[in-house]
Amino acid sequence: MAIQIKNIEQLKLMRRAGLLVGQTLELLRESIKPGMTTDALDAIAAANIKRGGGTSNFLGYHGFPATICVSVNEEIVHGIPGSRIINDGDVVSIDCGAIIEGWHGDAAFTIGVGTVNPEDQKLMDVCEESMWRGIAAGKHGANLSDIGYAIEQYVNSQGKYGILQEYGGHGIGTEMHQEPHVLNFGRAGQGPEIVAGLALAIEPMITRGSARTKVLKDDWTVVSTDSSRGAHFEHSYVICPDGKPFVLTAIDGGQSDLEHLGIEISSLLM
Repeated sequence: MAIQIKNIEQLKLMRRAGLLVGQTLELLRESIKPGMTTDALDAIAAANIKRGGGTSNFLGYHGFPATICVSVNEEIVHGIPGSRIINDGDVVSIDCGAIIEGWHGDAAFTIGVGTVNPEDQKLMDVCEESMWRGIAAGKHGANLSDIGYAIEQYVNSQGKYGILQEYGGHGIGTEMHQEPHVLNFGRAGQGPEIVAGLALAIEPMITRGSARTKVLKDDWTVVSTDSSRGAHFEHSYVICPDGKPFVLTAIDGGQSDLEHLGIEISSLLM
């Protein structure tokens, strides 16, 4: 599949889908608490996406049976919502996507529920900041591998964490997963040039231990082999026609989280 380049009208539709994803994730962040089941979160997400005029791009994707992925503790990504109860101190990753008029949005966050272990909080903080470092590095005229290089360098500078090798970010547009694949590690200066109209989902996944993973018998849930806790953050962003980035799935377009890195976002999708 060729890399898809979008025009400004198409990006405006992507922003609608991305904003619905961002609003849904904010609702889930506000709703999550000890004692909830993971499928209760799924029901909240499904209702909000429907209210917003979208459809889930996760439900039915290669047979996935739910609207969102909910991964708890040693589960890093692709957890299937169900009867599992969320307990005080759990680390919960939620991944959500939506489609509006054929255009996709995709984002994720990890949150500590109740009383959070300081090392778990640092894990989450490092993962989230590495995502923003990756987006900042993926500026107009950069090379694709500059993103993974920035993510890896930041994570390694913060301590001993496992960076998942088998999973990464991706292009996004009229499909949820498009070319190119975006690694969360590697050498800078490699791969295609990042140009206006290119939309990418950046999603580092790290653990407090080994980067080795396995998939459970449900054929979806990815867990760390050493049972170490994991974190997963994701945003979909684009380089606008003015050469500036805009984070499609962030409520404020990424302004508050990119300004400390010296990045000015585009006003074209505000």
